[in-house]
Parts: sequence; structure tokens; C-alpha cells
Amino acid sequence: QVQLVESGGGLVQPGGSLRLSCAASGSIRSTNAMGWYRQAPGKQREWVAYITSGGRTNYADSVKGRFTISRDNAKNTVYLQMASLKPEDTAVYYCNTYLPRLDWGQGTQVTVSS
Repeated sequence: QVQLVESGGGLVQPGGSLRLSCAASGSIRSTNAMGWYRQAPGKQREWVAYITSGGRTNYADSVKGRFTISRDNAKNTVYLQMASLKPEDTAVYYCNTYLPRLDWGQGTQVTVSS
């Protein structure tokens, strides 16, 4: 079973940027799509973005135009570049397949606050 380790979170001011990484312990080349998800305090986990093995992307309306998902299959890593961050982006961010079928990692905390 592939294991996922997310990193790159932190505290950032509104309008700032962060780049999240998701390293897989095994190959993700055969995976049809990889996604990023997030869970804010007191809320259910929600999908944020996905990228197919061919590089096609899709985003939740709440992040469209601000977030960019990418993948490096040679490094078994998926990225989420986040810009123009808002307080409502505060959450723990996770990666998984799209739709999710692997065990969830520990996630990485993103806090947007002045």
C-alpha cells in the first residue's frame, strides 16, 4: 500500500503563498488521478483539486484561479501551489488518489491569519 506524507504547511498572512508537497512511498505513475483535500476545524473534509496521470486538472470553485496542482511522477510527488490565500483556506491539507482510496496521511496544517 502506498503511503502519503504531506508537507509544506505553515502560518501565512492573507494574500500570501505556500507550496505543499505530497510524497508517496510507492509509485503513483499508474494512478489515474491524484487529489488534494482539506479539512477545516468543525467541518468535513472536502476536495480541493485533482490532476490526472495525463496532467489534466480540475479545481473546486473556492480555489479556482488561486491554487495550482502539479505532479512529478519520477519523484512520486504531487504539489499544490497556493496563492492569494484567504483566512477561509485555513485547514489541514491532505493528498490522496482521486477519488480517495489510500489510507490518509497526517496532513499538513495551513493557517492563514494576520
